[in-house]
Amino acid sequence: MINRSFTPFPILTTERLTLRQLSTKDDSAIFALRSDTEINKYHGRQASRTIEDAITFINNINDNIKRNDSIYWAITLTKSKIFVGTICLFDFSNEKNKCEIGYELLTNFQGQGIMQEATTKVIDFAFQTMRLKKIEAFTHNNNLSSIKLLTKLDFKKSIETDIENPECTIFILTNSL
Repeated sequence: MINRSFTPFPILTTERLTLRQLSTKDDSAIFALRSDTEINKYHGRQASRTIEDAITFINNINDNIKRNDSIYWAITLTKSKIFVGTICLFDFSNEKNKCEIGYELLTNFQGQGIMQEATTKVIDFAFQTMRLKKIEAFTHNNNLSSIKLLTKLDFKKSIETDIENPECTIFILTNSL
């Protein structure tokens, strides 16, 4: 059985990072992340056009957390408190004991091992605390950085395909415990 209760919000820490709940004070950072054309090209979503779009997004995310429908962390550098990206677990299935993982990193922080560090911590939370058996990641076939990250973290390419998004590959990580 999945242990899915996000109250109080689980703050996660690593050597360099603090993963904490989003707040409306993150509006300009979320706007920068969600309006970046380089990041959005792999997500197939409408870019944020205004700060109000970012605030609406943050409020929707926090509503989903209150309902235990998803868990979404702001990734910050612990020493400076600088916002660098986000990572989330969502699309939970109690029947299949699994969820999906998603992540984004501001372009000027890419290539520094930040997402590997954050993802490793979130995977540990998903498997140890939530007791999930499987995590899926849907990654655009041209997003080589994401594919490299998932491969490093022992995700395996699925034989299943995403019918709705044929330009994406499904990667799966199974809890070995």
